[in-house]
Amino acid sequence: MGSNISEKTDALETTAMQSEWGIFGRPLFLDDQARALSRVGVVDVGSNSVRLVIFDGAARSPAYFYNEKILCALGAGLPETGHLNPKGRIRALNAIKRFQMLAQGMGIKALSAVATAAVREASDGPEFQNLVEQETGLQITVIDGKEEARLTAQGVLLGWPDAKGLVCDIGGSSMELAVVNDGRVGQCVTSPLAPLKLQAVKGGKKGLREHIAPIMAELAQTVGTDHKRIYLVGGSWRAIARIDMHRRGYPLHVLHEYRMSIKDINKTIQFIKENDLNAIKGATGTSSARMALVPLASEVLRKLVRTFKPNEICVSSYGIREGLLYEQMPENIRQRDPLIEACRLSEHNDARQPGFGKQLHNFIEPIFGKHSLAKRRIIRAACLLHDVSWRAHPDYRAEVCFDNATRANLGGLTHKERIYLGLALLHRYKNSRDNSTFAPLFSMLEEHEINEAEVLGKAMRFGSMFTSKNLANIAKITFKPRKKKLILSLSAEGRDLYGEVAQARFQSLANSLGAEMLIKKMRL
Repeated sequence: MGSNISEKTDALETTAMQSEWGIFGRPLFLDDQARALSRVGVVDVGSNSVRLVIFDGAARSPAYFYNEKILCALGAGLPETGHLNPKGRIRALNAIKRFQMLAQGMGIKALSAVATAAVREASDGPEFQNLVEQETGLQITVIDGKEEARLTAQGVLLGWPDAKGLVCDIGGSSMELAVVNDGRVGQCVTSPLAPLKLQAVKGGKKGLREHIAPIMAELAQTVGTDHKRIYLVGGSWRAIARIDMHRRGYPLHVLHEYRMSIKDINKTIQFIKENDLNAIKGATGTSSARMALVPLASEVLRKLVRTFKPNEICVSSYGIREGLLYEQMPENIRQRDPLIEACRLSEHNDARQPGFGKQLHNFIEPIFGKHSLAKRRIIRAACLLHDVSWRAHPDYRAEVCFDNATRANLGGLTHKERIYLGLALLHRYKNSRDNSTFAPLFSMLEEHEINEAEVLGKAMRFGSMFTSKNLANIAKITFKPRKKKLILSLSAEGRDLYGEVAQARFQSLANSLGAEMLIKKMRL
């Protein structure tokens, strides 16, 4: 199964394992530096949209406490007039007024506001900045194209700690490229290859392609073409990815970490050309304003993948706003695993017995033997989340667990890992997955992965029977895979807790492993 955590983490493993908190370190939400990053508000004044995002939760994997976007099209008509779209200015100002009032009501001390291509290029951009400050008190920082590329790439690093390749961010009036590798941002470059700019290009499709080609060639010369992966950021790319999902009948509708091949993209571009845009808009839930830009963005994407020839194209929901948050993170926080930090905070806030997830992990770990860090972090995440959905109705708890895991705002997870994690949590509350409404999603996993997730879920289901005590002192599991023996060692207290329900759950776990179960007296 794939992983988004760099192999460099393995080098820290031996030392980290000696700490009280294990290989993933002390939870960040207990750290003063991390708590200072909670409730951070960002306003992004783009060429096409104006958005407010308020982050909260685990600093390394923040949740979207509030997220609102208005499509103002500030950059519409800019190439012809040199000015911001007059109607867009009014809409943007009204949106920012609203955002400022919302932030004040939520206790945000100060919003960070940035503006990109439209405001920096328009002759009346400074006037608009001054107007916003006069009307709202909010100071907008206008950033240049290279800085926009750098911040966007940092946003990708927030969700993909081991991102390696080329980040491509398309906005309304500009497209940026940035090289990322080993947790750092390298070469950055900006270009005018964006839908609102391309609307002014004459000569139809031929003229458009002749306009795009030399600019893309120049970009390739600047950042190089030896990039095996491209990370797509921006509303137009996400719209195309959503259409690709629709065309393929892809069962998991989560855009972040969605992956496409060049072949997929070419088929989807052809699909867009051959089908009615209104019908596609309705089927994918794309706004009319966004759909109007999709054909132009498709031409840019077509040339992008033909020029750089990546092995894989990934969609990132994280971009410049997340990059601004990442900018404020100390290096020690940046180095942490976003998945584990988010799961720890969820356990801290929602579990009946916060802290038991760590005990549960240590208890069941012997069943899984020597796994890669990639697999071990998913097992740890499952243990941390094993009890956070207890408030759901018992008849639907298993389904709620699966749904939460697969659709939650969690960084550092591939789509397959989301399904694996969700399936393990489903089996935490339910032995069987027969007739599940989520069956189409299970097909994304290999058979051995499905079986392994079931074992993980049933191991957590059994281990949860001992939550009233210090688990390490009363029960221990040993698994001998070659002999197919699952051994449970119990103290005197453990034997009292090993009631009928616990026995049935242990038997179910043994059955999933194809193992004989044995009960022994624990040696203290």
